[in-house]
Amino acid sequence: MRALLLEEKGKVFEMKVGTTEKPAPGKGEILVKIKATALNPVDYKTGNGGNPNWTYPHILGLDSAGIVEEVGSDVTNIKVGDRVVYHGDLTKKGGYAEYGVTTAHTVSIIPEGVSFEDAAALPTAGYTAYQALFYKMHAVKGQTILVHAGAGGVGGFAIQLAKNAGLTVLTTASTANHKYVKSLGADYAIDYRQEDFVEKALDITNGLGVDLVLDTVGRDNADKSLKALAFNGQIAFIAGQPNVNDAISFAHPLSFHQVALGSVHESNHLREQKTLAEMGNHMLSMLQEGKINPMVEKVISLEEVPEALAELSTRRVKGKIVAKITE
Repeated sequence: MRALLLEEKGKVFEMKVGTTEKPAPGKGEILVKIKATALNPVDYKTGNGGNPNWTYPHILGLDSAGIVEEVGSDVTNIKVGDRVVYHGDLTKKGGYAEYGVTTAHTVSIIPEGVSFEDAAALPTAGYTAYQALFYKMHAVKGQTILVHAGAGGVGGFAIQLAKNAGLTVLTTASTANHKYVKSLGADYAIDYRQEDFVEKALDITNGLGVDLVLDTVGRDNADKSLKALAFNGQIAFIAGQPNVNDAISFAHPLSFHQVALGSVHESNHLREQKTLAEMGNHMLSMLQEGKINPMVEKVISLEEVPEALAELSTRRVKGKIVAKITE
């Protein structure tokens, strides 16, 4: 099969399309003819850092959509011909290839009217936002949330999911992206370069602070975000934890949630692994109903992926980039 090959760690931006062996599904697995795979920051981060489980050449790409070509033994929930989307296991070979193998219990069926490209945009960014909001912080109507980096993938899906659930949404984004994040549903956009987001959040909430924070930026940003939280506020973080010990206070109790979506594949926790399919099913139905925007800004070829990953690494890309793999 054709695939984009990572010859060794650190060579992400030099990857070339070549040929490699087509995989076969094992017990509980399915073989998917991949139509589209979305790009994520985790691709260049893990590609540059490597993984002890990989053999080279390796294939990156976590979020793929396509048609089931073969099912392994013990697969009863998925059949040949189904249109599916899935979040892959980053310890295994991924979706920048004509075929991919994944576990049958973690995939979602793509409904009528939803394209492979739009479906592929969901898993890593969308499920991370979904897990943070609803499985971790249990967001409910009437709350306020501060979503950092609202123009990015996780932030953009978080804005939309929060707005759909009836929350008031504050987000940080450059001024150039304020119109964009408001089109996704943000009520307030804060330019993190020119404004203090803590002061702005307290001002907007009349000094109370926000109920929830989703931090996608890093440890220092998460730490500062604690000052924007209301009494009994909660923070979910994906890029480094705040200083929890220093923040523990009887007078101002807070809750802390680590979000690490991809690690579930190595957990041997079947129920938790199945939540990938549950989140996918819900988000796909919202996509079908026009309640969320997949935020696909660009569709590229497999050959263009390395250049697009380099662009993604600048952290100035809004929305999602998706690679079309096969026609």
